Amino acid sequence: MNESIWYIFISASLVNNFVLAYFLGICPFLGVSGKMATATKMGAAVTFVMLISSMCAYGIHWGLEAINAPFLQLISYIVVIASTVQLVEMFIKKMSPALFRALGIFLPLITTNCAILGLALFQTAKGYGFLQSIVYALGAGAGFTLALVLIAGLREKLDFADVPQTVKGTVLTLLVAGILSLAFMGFSGLGSQ
Repeated sequence: MNESIWYIFISASLVNNFVLAYFLGICPFLGVSGKMATATKMGAAVTFVMLISSMCAYGIHWGLEAINAPFLQLISYIVVIASTVQLVEMFIKKMSPALFRALGIFLPLITTNCAILGLALFQTAKGYGFLQSIVYALGAGAGFTLALVLIAGLREKLDFADVPQTVKGTVLTLLVAGILSLAFMGFSGLGSQ
């Protein structure tokens, strides 16, 4: 691939945002975005897992291509993602029990977060090199964190707004998420080279 590093980063974070354009990772997007502090920390955890998974996916892809066994990619990616999430979960539990409780079930669900698996599959399909894969993971993680922080900030503000009872709660969150998604569609013009 002959794409610039900045193009890859901007594309992954804004133009092709995993949450707001591809609709991957919706579970933590809706579940952990109630408070800004929790959203930023979940975004950091997902970004870290994306970065490690991306580096491992590059190595796995290279190794499996060398032995002519590309059919093992998917299961290999899942094993790496699950292992990385376990390490992150143990680290957070040890370093910040309060955050561990705040993230709740959504922390181990990073393992099944389709955004992380999608990252590994997309970078492999695009044929990115090692540096490009790292930048792609950082861009995707930044976009994921940006989406979480935006929805968390809006949800915190809406808690104090005078909203009709019929749209409070999940309905309002889904409406705001849809409007955010439409707003991010405006970045699609940045995607042309």
